[in-house]
Amino acid sequence: MLKSLFAQQREYLQHFFDQIDYVRADAFLQACLECKGLILLTGTGKSGIIGEKIAMTLVSTGTRALFLPPGNLLHGDLGVMTSEDLFVMISKSGETEELLSLIPFVRKRGAKILAITSNARSRLAKEADIGIELPVSKELCPFDLAPTTSTAVQLLFGDALAVALMKAKSFTIHDFSMNHPAGTLGRKMTLTVEDLMWHGDAIPLCFLEDKLSDVMETLSDKKCGCLLVVDKQKKLLGVFTDGDLRRGLQKHGSALLEYRMKSLTEGCSVILSKELLAWEAVKILQKDPKRWVTVAPVVSEEKVVGILRMHDVINAGLAS
Repeated sequence: MLKSLFAQQREYLQHFFDQIDYVRADAFLQACLECKGLILLTGTGKSGIIGEKIAMTLVSTGTRALFLPPGNLLHGDLGVMTSEDLFVMISKSGETEELLSLIPFVRKRGAKILAITSNARSRLAKEADIGIELPVSKELCPFDLAPTTSTAVQLLFGDALAVALMKAKSFTIHDFSMNHPAGTLGRKMTLTVEDLMWHGDAIPLCFLEDKLSDVMETLSDKKCGCLLVVDKQKKLLGVFTDGDLRRGLQKHGSALLEYRMKSLTEGCSVILSKELLAWEAVKILQKDPKRWVTVAPVVSEEKVVGILRMHDVINAGLAS
């Protein structure tokens, strides 16, 4: 049953994408860009819930917005409105009396009115300074009554509007992190490679002229699963991993222990900078789905300054 319902909803959503007036949508976006005050959203029922979510998305992505229920607006909250604000009213029918009754009072405040409806001939659409019709051929509800497709397209439009405003305002990932200091999002946006990497004496370093037997203790004790081969200035020359050790012992036996690191060292496919956000480092380490990199050197100004282990990234809650 769900498969057939998904297919129906896809068809109804395709109707929305095919029929929406992109010129009017751009005019709606432009009005939001030009707004010097708040974007105030309101709606009742399911449309109100969608409006609240849109307002929250706008705020978190760099646009000053606020959702207020129409009842609250009629009982004092209109006092927050100024002539520099945009008043966005959301209603599928465009005939919601609670919203229509607000229009004269909003006009007295001098705010511009924008309407989001699915009926371009509705009173709300006609009264608005700018209206956008979100085409809905039919609700997914078998009785064509419960708001299902209509709320889906309202949310689609609101999310696209928020992202368009983000891009137009050049909202950066740093700006995003400032709005999301807590939880997983906060960690993703604030934790850098430097915050999680091992540094100082914890880095498993060795030199080209070292014998493998002389650095086995470092390989074991540092618990990173590799050795970073460097010169006297700590410039990275290569990496020797646990996997290289196993393969070498299979091929050469115990004689491998007398080999010098210069004959065992391989190039490094992944090098990280300490300023990189840790979650971006995860994407680099997991770039090849068939062969994830579990540890990587961190280099700054051509010198090894740390080593990042996937284990520590997972413990920080950043890896999938």
